[in-house]
Amino acid sequence: MTSPLLELQGAVVACLKGYAGLAELIADRVFDRVPDRAAFPYVSWGPEQAIGDDADGITGFDITIQIDAWSQKVGLPEVKRVAEQVRLALIEQELTLKDNALVLLEYRQTRILPEPDGLTSHAAIEFAAFIEQP
Repeated sequence: MTSPLLELQGAVVACLKGYAGLAELIADRVFDRVPDRAAFPYVSWGPEQAIGDDADGITGFDITIQIDAWSQKVGLPEVKRVAEQVRLALIEQELTLKDNALVLLEYRQTRILPEPDGLTSHAAIEFAAFIEQP
């Protein structure tokens, strides 16, 4: 049985890499661990959380994931464009999981965060999911 968190990550990464609007901005730069000297802009896998939500013989998980967008262009427009394409990629395409059932994936919020280096723009895009495990 595949972990719901692992399976969701695989589906989300595949979705992001395959979404044309996002690929136009970042090519295939979707990382769970950002390599040294990665070219900007890119997106990375951020914090995630799974909380058990079992009921009536169903093993369920309330999951929160964060996708981070990064840019070093002056100002915020580029990071905001990347964040919007991440949002669109995950709400416009239906994700399927092989071992688990993705019941819900919804957009929650986007936060624009200043980075201490004064050069990098950061957007944190948050989604909530509910997964049932057979």
